[in-house]
Amino acid sequence: MLVKRLWVSIILLPIGLILISIGGIPFALLIATFMGLAAWEYDRLFRTGGLKPAGFLIPAGALFLLYGRVTAGFESGPWMISLVILASMTYHLVAYERGSDTAGSDFGITLAGMLYFGWIGGYLVSLRELPDGKWWFLVALPAVWLADSGAYFIGRKFGKHKLSPRLSPKKSWEGYLGGIVTGCLGAALLTLVWQVGAGPESTLSVWKSAVLGLTLSTLTPLGDLGESMIKRQFGIKDSSNLIPGHGGVFDRIDSWLWAGVIGYYVVVWFFLG
Repeated sequence: MLVKRLWVSIILLPIGLILISIGGIPFALLIATFMGLAAWEYDRLFRTGGLKPAGFLIPAGALFLLYGRVTAGFESGPWMISLVILASMTYHLVAYERGSDTAGSDFGITLAGMLYFGWIGGYLVSLRELPDGKWWFLVALPAVWLADSGAYFIGRKFGKHKLSPRLSPKKSWEGYLGGIVTGCLGAALLTLVWQVGAGPESTLSVWKSAVLGLTLSTLTPLGDLGESMIKRQFGIKDSSNLIPGHGGVFDRIDSWLWAGVIGYYVVVWFFLG
């Protein structure tokens, strides 16, 4: 398992770094791939539990919203969100007429999936497109990874008090606090490296990155717990087995989704204003 995880990381990490550096359409296609696959896994999770969300409509709607973000920023949001809501309800009205007794619940599941992976997932693109967005992105996501790693190792060594016994019994408050420290310090230290490439005129700074790392390390574990909530409901360990040694795509991006939207607004509201 560990060997598979390492090989996958060795292969995918350089590809990801190259596309983050390039930005634009290549980067957007990378995010679209992640969001589309995660939305497909999301549908499968609920179908395993006997529910019947809209299947193809969830990844299609998510990619539709993501396309709007890439091509028109937030300007297209109102009419696109309105359209996916109406399309989702129409689909499930037809499904009910065809005998689906869970159509009302399925409508909510379908809509939540499209918005979560399309609208919320789109903030990963929005963060990259900010001034100095490449560098802010390369602070935000590593901060989450460092926080996750710190929480794991510190929790494994010192964890005694369970953070969320029902959702994730192995997580501890000690690990959570350790993750906040490693995420905050890691983001600040990483910025010392990025400042060389970003140049003296960039908006990047050590203290700003520390604040961003602190905020993300504190809040993004909720994204991980949110996915666990869905999987626990149906007794499933991984969202799929698409990524050898890592589980599914949703398993990998659960915290990224929160990092994108929170990171975007922290940078916009506090650092670019």
